[in-house]
Amino acid sequence: MQRWIWTLACALVLATGAPLAGAATKTGGMTLEQVAQTRAVTQAQISPDGQEVAYILSMPRTLGVDPDGPARTELHVVDRNNNSRGFITGKVDVASPRWLPDGQRVAYLSKREGDETRGLYTIPLRGGESTRVAKLAGDISSYDLSPDGQRAAVLSAQRESDARKALRDKGFSQKVYEEDWRPVELWIAELGSEAEPRRIAIEGSVQAVRWSPAGDRLAVVVTPRQLTDDTMVEARVRIYSVEGRELGRVDNPGKLGDLAWSPDGAHLAIISAEDKNDPSEGRLTVVGRDGGSQRDLLPGLEGHVRGVAWRDATTLVFLSHEGVQSRIGEIQVDGGNPRTVLAAGGPVHMGLSLSPRGDIALVGSDPTHPSEVFHLASGASEARRLTDSNPWLKDVRLARQEVVRYTARDGLELEGLLVHPLERRGNARVPLILVVHGGPESHFSNAWLNAYSQPAQVAAAQGFASFFPNYRSSTGRGVAFSKLGHGRPGMEEFDDVVDGVNHLVETGLVDRDKVGITGGSYGGYASAWGATYYSERFAASVMFVGISDQASLVTTGDIPYEQYNVHMQTWPWESPEMYRQTSPITHAQKSRTPTLILHGEADPRVPVMQSYMMYRYLQLAGQAPVRLVLYPGEGHGNSRGASRYDYSLRLMQWMTHYLKGPGGEPPEYEIDYALPEQGAKR
Repeated sequence: MQRWIWTLACALVLATGAPLAGAATKTGGMTLEQVAQTRAVTQAQISPDGQEVAYILSMPRTLGVDPDGPARTELHVVDRNNNSRGFITGKVDVASPRWLPDGQRVAYLSKREGDETRGLYTIPLRGGESTRVAKLAGDISSYDLSPDGQRAAVLSAQRESDARKALRDKGFSQKVYEEDWRPVELWIAELGSEAEPRRIAIEGSVQAVRWSPAGDRLAVVVTPRQLTDDTMVEARVRIYSVEGRELGRVDNPGKLGDLAWSPDGAHLAIISAEDKNDPSEGRLTVVGRDGGSQRDLLPGLEGHVRGVAWRDATTLVFLSHEGVQSRIGEIQVDGGNPRTVLAAGGPVHMGLSLSPRGDIALVGSDPTHPSEVFHLASGASEARRLTDSNPWLKDVRLARQEVVRYTARDGLELEGLLVHPLERRGNARVPLILVVHGGPESHFSNAWLNAYSQPAQVAAAQGFASFFPNYRSSTGRGVAFSKLGHGRPGMEEFDDVVDGVNHLVETGLVDRDKVGITGGSYGGYASAWGATYYSERFAASVMFVGISDQASLVTTGDIPYEQYNVHMQTWPWESPEMYRQTSPITHAQKSRTPTLILHGEADPRVPVMQSYMMYRYLQLAGQAPVRLVLYPGEGHGNSRGASRYDYSLRLMQWMTHYLKGPGGEPPEYEIDYALPEQGAKR
């Protein structure tokens, strides 16, 4: 059994929070323990004067010391001189920072000590304690502040009735599938007032709200029901007065992204799908103040818009992902004068916040650094990084990451990211871990590619190359490209990932006989496909929350209409042979690939039965080792620190065992975590 023993330096960081440094780190590259403790900025909001940025910092819990759970989220503020201060830190979970109009206070959501529900708080910037300014009977899930900062539009799930709660307390905890949902309601709260918030009666369930600059109307995203399928494909934009009168509608055709009012309230920008079959929101559209028809400001964009704000009443600023890069652009409300503000080629940005004076706060990462806060001054052509949340990284050797372009067997031009091994002996060929993204409406960017399920730099330190292909159906290349796999799931999409491996073999880098495949969700589907249909090409497979049988997935998962609209465009009873042929279990008898299957037992998206089926088919075929690992309480992806760390260890253990040796029977199923002693202190 391969043992995973921590070095003293790694054990110290998990027990004390000390930097992960030392000679072993400097010479040996990144470790799984460092991946588990990596911090990342997840949200950023710029102050009204553009001088400071409030941001949320994700803080992983210390394994073996802290109680297990998801990462903590802290509120920090950084100024343009890189001075960062923690405002709400420690054992806290903070979300959604927003500046009050005076620029002297920051609002945020949190459930603080003594609270029964998550409320809306504000904290003074120059000293003072937090004050809860709005609360409801249930948790506040999101909010938007009025332009004068006196009111907030807040969202919260409808409270369970006292009678229903009393029955549940007596053991009547049954669930009626897809019928006992409770809508998310919209309330108007006077901040800091003793007055009860006022509910706005809206039919359906509210997903988002944006207050107009004049304070007289609200843009509201509504779905028929609070079901995942509805939130993905049935969300529609409605315009309401603050009193609750419907003023207009936008009959957007499919998936929705962010909304933003123009400063004069005359227009509403909407990131939207092009049509109901568009796999991902990404078109930049505008409508009038009362809704109406959408106008696409960037028709034919070979990319996807991911953020939008208004510089003035006629100028929009947008963040787009194009290929493996990101770009900040501007365009007039009439579609004229498009220009690039921040060119592609630097850090890849995921968030956009614009101050009235034109300064922009961004959340971005690059191949050498996780997500941080960036500041783009008005008129500047480069964004400057303001935070350094992982200073220990400067002492870690990182492998080279490069953009790779190759041609699929049918002539389609594709690209992906290659992380080289940290060290290579001359021109010796190296083992490869192929990482396939989910969706497929997603893509890899030329950014930080290290996470618990894809520890690329850890693999590099151990002599592996890792490849992240953006196969057909990925985002970042426009609507037409993202639709190329419709009606043919897997098929040419997974031919593309194999063609990427062929390209790397032809360059002389990769050993054809030492290739492993992994991924989650649709990437788990690819891993199952690689272990069956393409078994002769893969010496190991690690399948995570993946698809094994298409027909049972569409009838047991929680997004059947989303799958129909943007993936299959046919039902199992209409095309039974297509569903059968594109299911990995159909090809299980071909499998000679050792396969590790991992799944959260509470996964509603890809129910755990998909992994049970895959495991049993491969076990009964009896041609190669197979192992199934289940994570109690985890859903479509692991959220708790221990589950994530266990996953990382098993992934690298399996790949090492079968791509480097000894191979044969699987490694022992028990893992030596080498955790600090119980009760150790920070």
